[in-house]
Formats: sequence, structure tokens, C-alpha cells
Amino acid sequence: MSAQALADPRFSSPQGEANYHAARRAYPAQAIVDLAVIRDNMRHLVDIVNREGGETQVMGVVKADAYGHGLIPTALAALAGGATWLGTAQAREALLLRHAGIGADRAHILTWVNNPLEAPYRELIDADIDLSVATLTALEHIADAAREAGRPARIHIKVDTGFGRNGFTFENLPEAIEMLMALHDEGVIDIVGQWSHLAVADAPDNADFVEQTETQIARFEAFTQRLNDAGIEPRIRHLANTAATLSRPEIHYDLVRPGVALYGYEADPAMGRPEQYGLKPAMTLQAQLSSVKDVDENSGLSYGRIYLTEARTSVAIVPVGYADGIHRSASGSDERGALGRTMPGGPVRVMTKDGPRLMRVSGRVCMDQFIIDLHGMADDLGVAIGDTVELFGPGRGEAYAEPTADDWARAADTISYEIFTCLRNRVPRLYAHATDVLSTEDLDRLDPASIL
Repeated sequence: MSAQALADPRFSSPQGEANYHAARRAYPAQAIVDLAVIRDNMRHLVDIVNREGGETQVMGVVKADAYGHGLIPTALAALAGGATWLGTAQAREALLLRHAGIGADRAHILTWVNNPLEAPYRELIDADIDLSVATLTALEHIADAAREAGRPARIHIKVDTGFGRNGFTFENLPEAIEMLMALHDEGVIDIVGQWSHLAVADAPDNADFVEQTETQIARFEAFTQRLNDAGIEPRIRHLANTAATLSRPEIHYDLVRPGVALYGYEADPAMGRPEQYGLKPAMTLQAQLSSVKDVDENSGLSYGRIYLTEARTSVAIVPVGYADGIHRSASGSDERGALGRTMPGGPVRVMTKDGPRLMRVSGRVCMDQFIIDLHGMADDLGVAIGDTVELFGPGRGEAYAEPTADDWARAADTISYEIFTCLRNRVPRLYAHATDVLSTEDLDRLDPASIL
């Protein structure tokens, strides 16, 4: 038997072990999410914002299927770690959280990106879901839905402090205030919050960006003053994303909204590494090799012959590709190939007889697979078909030779967010330590086949 890059996870029961092997039979790659890590990351974030005895609440941002980690399991783990709010971009995910049994008595939910002409505002209001308002059109439609529901909509006023995306500007704020006051007096809206989003708080090494963040903070305060002068006093102000949650305690206000930190990553490599902030990546992506064979020197690997082997070697097929969310931009080339230059491909941890080694994507990432040059003969290395290799994981130190999503982001010229958020649903999600983190009632909210 050949060595494996990863040991089998710890199973909570014989059924958990059966679930793991069923997932391996169903698909040659698995994303394993450690719910204890997500819980602990949230606990740490709650501690960060309340170390001085404050009462700042923490939102677990679980938009985009919890950044690819799985909406419901991640939300439940975040709540187990002390989150009192959940955040989704789309209305659909906010409603899924309520439909899963996460009631308003347990967590506030805020949703903020919807087509105001089609959004299910009535259903959202009935489900006690808070609504971000950034346009007069949205405000009008929310008011109509609230009248129909016979209850006020809980709204958060989004203001544009310099991001240029969503939010009222100083120019259109007077008209917004007029409508907000009228609807408040009518009793169809409850003005819960004021919020905005920072553009460059994750770049502490850029003096211009630090200054821009200071400008955004000043504008946020100016918006508050103008609202207060008009008689509008939102109860909850929130501005801090992951970067500001970790580095700007002065703007924690009443609520912070860490996103990528919940999943164990810093907002940008310019901030340093996750462990510097007490965070641990929660997802491990692994796959089982589908082919191993020997090839001669000058063999072209994958499309376009951008990678040519420099000597006789063995190559292995990792059976995931861009249809699974593996970035084609993480392809690898060498100077011998058609491009005439070396581009390190995405890293893969492969276990050999002599310990773990980092191999690289060799040639172009294909739709369903990519190739790695083993830089040696498979028989000598102890690498064989069926071996489990690791694309990324928690990053357990240099000796462990474990890539992280940050490493893949560097290879693909992108950010860690995109690496795990883009993973397609055909890669099974499996949940480690679910039984340690979640109550029996919450465990029943998960797909039983996903619990390890």
C-alpha cells in the first residue's frame, strides 16, 4: 500500500466513516470542513471585539454558500461560537437560514443584494429578516411589502462612504431622509441600522489606502450626524469588515461583519498570515489520483505544450479541473514549453516514501483534471493510483508541506476568497467535528450523509 498525503479524518461514528467512503466512491475529490475550527474562529473574533468589556456583536457572514463551505453547517457553527447575527448577500440564502430553523430568537439575519423590483420582500419581512436599503426604489417596494404584511420592515440604511458600490450618497441623502421619515412615521419601517463598506482597509502597507480608510470613517460619522440631525438615530451602526475587525478597534461600533476571517484567512496577504491573528483555515480540499504513468523526456503535458518534462519522469492525474472550480490560471509552465517561461502551477501535497513533497500543476488545468510532474519515478517515490493528495488545508507549518488557499491564490493571481468560493457543488462537502460542535437538534438540520 502506498502512502497517503492525508490520514483519514476522525470519525464521530461508524456511520461517519461510511459517509466518508461513500463520498469517495461518489466523487474523486472531497472538501472537508472542520466545524470546530469555524466555531473557534468565531469565538476568537467575539473575544477580539470585546476584550475591553465592550458589547459589540459579531455577524457571521455566510453569503455565497458560506464562501463555499456550506451555508447551514457554517451558520450553525458560527452561532455555536457566539455570533448573534448572520449575513447573506442574496435573499434566497437568508430565507434558507430561516427555513432551516434558525429563528429570530436565535439570530438576526441581514440581506443586502437584491433586485428591488423582484425581491421577495414580503416573505423576508414575515421571516424577521433585516433588509439593507440603498435606493429609493428599494425603499418604496419594501414599504409596499410591509403594508401588505401589516408589520414594519427592519431596515439598515446603506451609505456610500467611498466604495462606489451600494449606498446613498450625500447628494441623494436629503431625499432619502424625507422618505425614511415619512415611512417611519407611517409605521411601515423600523430603522435598525446604518452601515457602509470599506474599500481598502486590508492594505496597511499602503499609506494612500490607509488615508482613504480614514476618509471613509469620517464620512460614515458625517452620515450619522446628518441622520441624527433629521431625527433618525439607528440603533446599530456597523462598518468593520474582516480587516477592520482585526486591526481597527475604534470602528467596531455596535456590530462587526467578519467574512473571510470566519473561514480562517486574513483579508489580504499584506496583513500577514492567518496565524498572526489567531485564525485557522477550516477547509481541506483533497483528491484521489486517477492515473500514474511514466513518460519520456520532452513529453508535453496537457493542452498547448506549455510544460515539457526535463527528464524521464512519472506524472499523475488529479481528477479535478476548472469545472470543479480549480482555476485555469493556476496552470504551470516551464521554459522548455511553448510559452518559453516558467509559471509555477498550483501546489499539491503528495506523500512519498521519504515524506511529504509539494508538487505543482504541470501544464494547463483542464475541465475535469490536471497533471502533476512527480519529478521522479512513481515506483521509487511510492506514489500510486488511488493515493489521496491535498490541494490545500490549514497550513500546518513548513515541515508539513501543506499548501493553503493563499498559496493557490498566488499561483492563480487571485485572492483566497475566490479559491474556495468557486469550488463547485459536485465536490462533496463533508463536516468534521459536527457532533462536537452542534446540538442534537442542530445536527438534524444537516444532511446526515455529510457528517463525518
